[in-house]
Amino acid sequence: MALAKEIMGSSMVERTSFLSSSSKLVLERHFCFNPVVVPLERRRSLQLKRVVRAAPTVAAVSDNLVKAAAEKPVKFKVRAVVTVRNKHKEDLKETFVKQLDAFTDKIGRNVVLELVSTEVDPKTRASKKSKPAVLKDWSKKSNVKAERVNYSAEFMVDSNFGMPGAITVTNKHQREFFMESITIEGFACGPVHFPCNSWVQSKKDHPEKRIFFSNQPYLPNETPAGLKALREEELKDLKGDGQGIRKLSDRIYDFDVYNDLGNPDKGIDFARPTLGGNDTHPFPRRCRTGRLPTDTDLHAESRVEKPLPMYVPRDEQFEETKQNTFSAGRLKAVLHNLIPLLMASISSDNHDFKGFSHIDSLYSEGLLLKLGLQDDLLKKLPLPNLVSKIQESSQGGGLLKYDTPKIAIKDKFAWLRDDEFARQAIAGVNPVTIEKLQVFPPVSKLDPEIHGPQESALRDEDIVGHLNGMTVRQALEANKLFIVDHHDIYLPFLDRINALDGRKAYATRTIFFLTPLGTLKPIAIELSLPSAGPSSRSKRVVTPPVDATGNWMWLLAKAHVLRTHACLEPFILAAHRQLSAMHPIYKLLDPHMRYTLVINALARQSLINADGVIASCFTPGRYCMEMSSAAYKSFWRFDLESLPADLIRRGMAVPDPTQPHGLKLLIEDYPYASDGLMIWAAIEDWVRTYVNHYYPDSTVVCNDKELQAWYSESINVGHADLRHADWWPELATPNDLTSILTTLIWLASAQHAALNFGQYPYGGYVPNRPPLMRRLIPDENDPEYAIFMSDPQKYFLSALPSLLQSSKYMAVVDTLSTHSPDEEYIGERQQSSTWSGDAEMIEAFYRFSAEIGRIEREIEEKNVDARLRNRCGAGVIPYELLAPSSEPGVTCRGVPNSVSI
Repeated sequence: MALAKEIMGSSMVERTSFLSSSSKLVLERHFCFNPVVVPLERRRSLQLKRVVRAAPTVAAVSDNLVKAAAEKPVKFKVRAVVTVRNKHKEDLKETFVKQLDAFTDKIGRNVVLELVSTEVDPKTRASKKSKPAVLKDWSKKSNVKAERVNYSAEFMVDSNFGMPGAITVTNKHQREFFMESITIEGFACGPVHFPCNSWVQSKKDHPEKRIFFSNQPYLPNETPAGLKALREEELKDLKGDGQGIRKLSDRIYDFDVYNDLGNPDKGIDFARPTLGGNDTHPFPRRCRTGRLPTDTDLHAESRVEKPLPMYVPRDEQFEETKQNTFSAGRLKAVLHNLIPLLMASISSDNHDFKGFSHIDSLYSEGLLLKLGLQDDLLKKLPLPNLVSKIQESSQGGGLLKYDTPKIAIKDKFAWLRDDEFARQAIAGVNPVTIEKLQVFPPVSKLDPEIHGPQESALRDEDIVGHLNGMTVRQALEANKLFIVDHHDIYLPFLDRINALDGRKAYATRTIFFLTPLGTLKPIAIELSLPSAGPSSRSKRVVTPPVDATGNWMWLLAKAHVLRTHACLEPFILAAHRQLSAMHPIYKLLDPHMRYTLVINALARQSLINADGVIASCFTPGRYCMEMSSAAYKSFWRFDLESLPADLIRRGMAVPDPTQPHGLKLLIEDYPYASDGLMIWAAIEDWVRTYVNHYYPDSTVVCNDKELQAWYSESINVGHADLRHADWWPELATPNDLTSILTTLIWLASAQHAALNFGQYPYGGYVPNRPPLMRRLIPDENDPEYAIFMSDPQKYFLSALPSLLQSSKYMAVVDTLSTHSPDEEYIGERQQSSTWSGDAEMIEAFYRFSAEIGRIEREIEEKNVDARLRNRCGAGVIPYELLAPSSEPGVTCRGVPNSVSI
């Protein structure tokens, strides 16, 4: 009886008894198609439980009514339980409007729901619908402080209503509310779940009804007749018409070029070229906002500056917990507001670090206290509340005091060691640029007519003494030589970069040798500048030092060596525009699209824009995005973005069917690759199971019009500048679809995590990974050589970013490396037992979750294996960037489902 109450709603069970077995079949035909599986509840241990199937249950009516049902439809009552998520904090205006809504709800300005059947009425040929039902007790529960509040509504439906497939919602209140889910109770087939996770706008702002579908997935050609029109209507609403300025409350997904990075109205120094839509600067598309053009350039979109929000579709905006983590909480988040005041307050004498202890003081004392400027700065701040918060947070430490980065905790001097410099090429924050050296000396692919001779300055004699007795040819053949090559991407921009104030850079090539211990050691760094003429010395080679002068030269060379979101955005925009929420592939991709659009919008607002953090703090300065465009044009290929294809492309692995993942790594202890292949295989296995369940053969793939429209639009609109490339994978078979989806999920989750969440742990100690250098390495003929020789430490420190550049950079990478409390990690998802109505796929997802848990345990075991010297040893940071789970904060681990920071 308790189970019956849970499934059908207690009121109906209490009024009537269950039907006799002879009567069930009749009513099942009226009330539902098939019984559903009782949802599985996920266990923290991720131990799989067997699927428990409930005995078929039916609406509680008497045997007499069954006989009547065969002749005439009978009306009965079903109940909706609606879960609404409250905000944690409300301002005065929000509180007032909330109380107003509570009052007007009593007089008919309420929330109205309508149930839509999967069937059509044979007489009207329209979807069967219930009568509208009002959400109860809104005013009574308006002061409930819980995060989630459940409301109810009751529908009267006929016994021939069929299965509920959709619900429409009309919000007659003044303000929006966040609808998390709806559960319908009282049908014979058990509870019907509607995952919503969406803001429902007021009717005065958006007059159309909101449509929510049940969790039952349908391919387009399987859509029940009663839902076909709604499926098309919902997609039409999401696409919009490509016109007008988008409001923050809109839910419209459309494409545009990157024409909002500059602000030409502020002057020519703030103008930036449009990225995308032209041959000069190809680029993926972004989400369209429709803002008016600037006054001075009709092709440039006007800017929205902080703190005003950038448009992204309403459901893509940060949820409250994430917003608080991103923009508040810690004082470093107000850094951007303080920088102009800092620059006015600090004299030119304070621009450089005075010593390495000066750098350490950023963690022990804080920036302003160290400079003796804290009180002066506080007096200049106009906001009393901000001043008090600053003073509170400054107790026991200086303003802008930073946590000590992991690289400086394990071993304060690790950054000085060559083995650590090399280890970070395969286990640090950017382990995806190292390649097997195919030919020595390396050769440029740039046009020699424009960029000078293609030949490298590297010679056999530069490296042969570091090869453990091998010749260069023997080392190449034995797969012992590797390279990190920034030459071709940097050289075309160096003249412009080095003309910027406080920027000096080389186009670098770093050669590594694989030792018998399985570790790498750097053996040569080539530094190139643009050729100024036939006799100019534009290339130089620096090798490991043999004396004090060489040591500082080598340190400077290593510092010059050390310096994904945009390519995913088109696939996300197209998914929302072309795949219905009831499409199984949309349900698969949904957790991997969370927050990416808003993160990219915030990047355009304050990171990659003119005078943004990237321009201020990184080597390329104002040319950073033009370099990104050049890399997209020359190097990005979707067919090589999968982890196995990328490893083979870089020569870091070779196909080998005898190995666990079909690949043999040339560096066996390559933490990014070895951990990554485990996660890749788990994702691929989960995706293949899912795809094969819905797409048994190629015909189903080719005939899925929504799926084909999604992939076509992702390429032909979202990546329009590369749409004619011959390397785009086909989408014609289940294997094609598995490969494409696995690659997208890998890029959004594991690869992004590997490249992102180590930024502060490794880069927060600026000498380890300086974001820019301000001086070149002097040679004997340079005027600066005497300065270098007299005080090499001072010269080195003056070549690093300034105090302010470092502090600003540290604040940004600290934020970018932080997990929020509401993070969803790979193997997790919201409403884990009800995100799909397909019980077989729910169970398959739990198997995937269990495999992710097993991988995490294996990674932990590897990190204490002394044989794996690239992740275990004295002062060595264990490689946890691909360990799936994490606590909130800066942890140097954790693989979120999506690009959420």
